[in-house]
Amino acid sequence: MSRGLRPLLIGDLKVELPIVQGGMGVMVSTATLAAAVADCGAAGTIAGVALGYGTPENESDYPAASRNALREEICKAKAATKGVVGINILGALTNYDDLARTAAQAGADFIASGAGLPLSLPQHAEGTDTRLIPIVSSGRAAAIIARSWKKRYGRIPDAFIVEGPMAGGHLGFHKRDLQPPAPGVLEELVREVLAVARDCADSPVPVIAAGGIFDGKDAARFFALGASGVQIATRLVATHECSVAQSFKDLYLSARPEDVVIIDSPVGMPGRAIRTPFVDRLLRGEGEPFHCGYQCLKTCDPRTAPYCIAKALFNAVRGDLDHAVVFAGSNVSRVHEIVSTRELLEGFAAEAQAELARLV
Repeated sequence: MSRGLRPLLIGDLKVELPIVQGGMGVMVSTATLAAAVADCGAAGTIAGVALGYGTPENESDYPAASRNALREEICKAKAATKGVVGINILGALTNYDDLARTAAQAGADFIASGAGLPLSLPQHAEGTDTRLIPIVSSGRAAAIIARSWKKRYGRIPDAFIVEGPMAGGHLGFHKRDLQPPAPGVLEELVREVLAVARDCADSPVPVIAAGGIFDGKDAARFFALGASGVQIATRLVATHECSVAQSFKDLYLSARPEDVVIIDSPVGMPGRAIRTPFVDRLLRGEGEPFHCGYQCLKTCDPRTAPYCIAKALFNAVRGDLDHAVVFAGSNVSRVHEIVSTRELLEGFAAEAQAELARLV
């Protein structure tokens, strides 16, 4: 399956195809898609945010609903594949600690964590085999995490995901740096983190490049630079195994470059999304009143927030685009067809291998 690409080694975890699925929430990266990715030899990822949203339990006990739904998704994925399946958990979540513990205890192969520095993550996976992967947007952030974990827990990250400004969803950059991102930014960030990764331990910590990686040629460029893996997300939405509504996928297929915009999120970070009627209202400065039964984000004040990002993302997966935020990467306008996950990843791997052979 890997077509000659080197496996990605995350601690003692071997990912035959050095591709990690991006964690897309709410409920875009679920067990179905993660298992399909893992079955191809890559690393499948379940997005851990608000998985219990829309259930009766969610209204009465949001933390319990989230915890139970996360455990259920992990069990579903593990039952469907013998491959590698991990979790992506947003650091800005109020119930972050609970979700991290739940994921580790449920047997997630790894936890990827961003939207803030995951300085306490190791304590939640203590006593388990779950590998820990911080998501960073600078070498400085990677160095802070590595030093903190070594001092407090006597361990280092099992890998770093370096996410650049062309990614979809919430972004760890100033808004001014996103329209449009300067070329070569991700390459420079990867070099920064590779330098940190070399100094972390006796053997270098793997670095995974993410954000705007669309095809095998893109991947080969980062492999040649020294990255051990790449992360892709946007293209996996346009697969048969992704469980979002057809109208969500159709929006990806019809998106033009000018339809991709940067919005302000109650998370406290900018986000890259496709224009919908709801997003157009946000861009005009309009909000949407909502009732909040549980403050799911540390950074959100429900009394002043113009809208509920969890509800808007949940509406997207159901296909209610008039009231939805649909996140996507900057290359979404290049997505033109829906294919199987296997067809996508096999083509991606073959193209990466051919390009690597040309580069070297």
